[in-house]
Amino acid sequence: MVRFKSRYLLCELCVSERNSLQLLEERVIYHAVRAAVNRAHGDYGSAVCNIGFSVKYVNAHTGVVLLRCRKGHYRLIWSALPFITGIESRGQRVQCFLNCLHVGGTIRTCQKFLVRYSTRQLHRMLLHCTSEAERREVRKAVMSFSLKKRREDGEEEEEEEEEDDGCGAGVDT
Repeated sequence: MVRFKSRYLLCELCVSERNSLQLLEERVIYHAVRAAVNRAHGDYGSAVCNIGFSVKYVNAHTGVVLLRCRKGHYRLIWSALPFITGIESRGQRVQCFLNCLHVGGTIRTCQKFLVRYSTRQLHRMLLHCTSEAERREVRKAVMSFSLKKRREDGEEEEEEEEEDDGCGAGVDT
């Protein structure tokens, strides 16, 4: 039996209006990425997208998107992401772009990166708070992340993670 290795692209959907994130669904993002790959890489890119490409997770509140593709072809999809400038959803056009935050070999590595990234973003937000009420809310969010992280670190990991072969890249913005 043959096992197909995958790569997971953890992306952030950047929009000008946060309420337009509610319009986005997995199906819409899937078609937008496929169209971008087709424009950037032609028939070959379109064929690669047909095999093993899927949208695993979309968070409409935070704009986090997790894309899965075959290990050998993730660079084609990664290179086509900047060509997405807008997404058509429910009859409305949402101007947006996908910012690739991390490329990982497992969903678990992407989750760990996302926790670290979110914690850093909350610490940055704390510096820009103007009122004491905002500071309390951000501190509460930071504490909830750090408490969850400590609980997860204390538990023994049961699953083995596959090697990243040095191909994974974390991109900070």
